[in-house]
Amino acid sequence: MYHSVGDCSDDPYRITVSPDRLEQQLDWLRRRGLRGVSVADLLAAHSRGEGRGLVGLTFDDGYADFADNALPVLRRLGFGATVFVLPGRLGGTNEWDPLGPRRPLLTADVIRRLADTEGLEIASHGLTHVDLTLADDALLGAEIGGSRALLAELTGRDVRGLCYPYGTVDRRVADAARAAGYGYACAIDPGPLTGTFALPRVHIGERDGSWRLLLKYRLGGFRRRPVTLTGAGPVAAAR
Repeated sequence: MYHSVGDCSDDPYRITVSPDRLEQQLDWLRRRGLRGVSVADLLAAHSRGEGRGLVGLTFDDGYADFADNALPVLRRLGFGATVFVLPGRLGGTNEWDPLGPRRPLLTADVIRRLADTEGLEIASHGLTHVDLTLADDALLGAEIGGSRALLAELTGRDVRGLCYPYGTVDRRVADAARAAGYGYACAIDPGPLTGTFALPRVHIGERDGSWRLLLKYRLGGFRRRPVTLTGAGPVAAAR
């Protein structure tokens, strides 16, 4: 789980990695025979029994620096990824963060171009980055279903993935994601809800060098205990 890729000098939430550090981290995967792919490609490979050696890479919030700083690294290594964007804030900034600098978000034109890039998946992060577990039914429907419809219209492609803002999810929100037509949804540490509509992820930051990456990679499996959600079978969550 990545977020912004750029200047780390003012980063109170530790969500930014520098381009050089990103390349070091992804090269660490490559040297171990692992390949970064989108979550959709990872799940499809798992369903065919071909998921070994694949790592799902995600970039949350749709920061503009993904196109400038992350995409060139992914291309050099031949990796794919999923970019979770906010169609209600296209070309805006991360106004939901009370601290730190305002970071520009991807525009509609750039998202269309990214959607046509081989190996990249454009998926939803909701409309405006709100905690969905606190949303009433009307807002929940707009954030989940409305964002999927807008992204499909923008990209001309089916939108299969959703990422819950702040990683927060409960059964009501997970069931809403399934009912809206998504194929999967990502959280962070969903606990007993872990499954296709609450996939756990590991946060990666600027401080994660080789030893920290190894620990996160080795220990990650202990945090993943797949269970069955309503209407969805268990899934081995991506590392």
